[in-house]
Amino acid sequence: MSRWATFDCYGTLIDWNDGIGSVLERLYGAEQAPRLLRRYHELEPEVQADRYRPYSEVLSLTLERLANEVGYGIPEGESGVLAQSVPEWPPFPEVPRALEELRRRGWSLAILSNIDRAMIVESEKRLGVPIDLIVTAEDVGAYKPHHAHFERFFEITTADTSHHVHVGASLFHDVAPAKELGLKTAWISRGGADSFAHTAEATPDLELVDLTGLPDALDELVPA
Repeated sequence: MSRWATFDCYGTLIDWNDGIGSVLERLYGAEQAPRLLRRYHELEPEVQADRYRPYSEVLSLTLERLANEVGYGIPEGESGVLAQSVPEWPPFPEVPRALEELRRRGWSLAILSNIDRAMIVESEKRLGVPIDLIVTAEDVGAYKPHHAHFERFFEITTADTSHHVHVGASLFHDVAPAKELGLKTAWISRGGADSFAHTAEATPDLELVDLTGLPDALDELVPA
């Protein structure tokens, strides 16, 4: 029976803090960027919860709300800069090797991501590892923590939940909805509390600071 590891992408596999932070630093300076990045992560889920809109619009609208809130505004011609930057966001250093090792051990890999289909195609190239299935917010017309990504995944794969682990860096977006569906979960904390500003009552099955030890940890959670 196939073992499935599903992943959040941005914040888990791809370093979106580096990507978004670099844009904020370029627009508003290195001193302001860390504070603005924290506030960005508070605002984006509010924009997503309002109604479904393409992630490119979510990025632009969140940046607009942030810029207006702090009184800086957006430089002329830069309103779409975050969406344009997504293809350049780098994977975390340990991610390609960890994904390669999971494939070597027989795990099937999927990504369940709050993004547009065209954007994640470029990010998958940066991962450099074949992904068996990708489900995006564009595909399901909703953003996690809504269950739609997971429901589409099971509709397509008919995977056995006892042989499936969901891996994510956000308790709010990933661990909580996966636990609500009775799934095993791995929280990639990357050394701190939930960096996505929204907390959730969710206890993961395991916690790791990055993906380095993930293949061994998943093999223990779901033996071959």
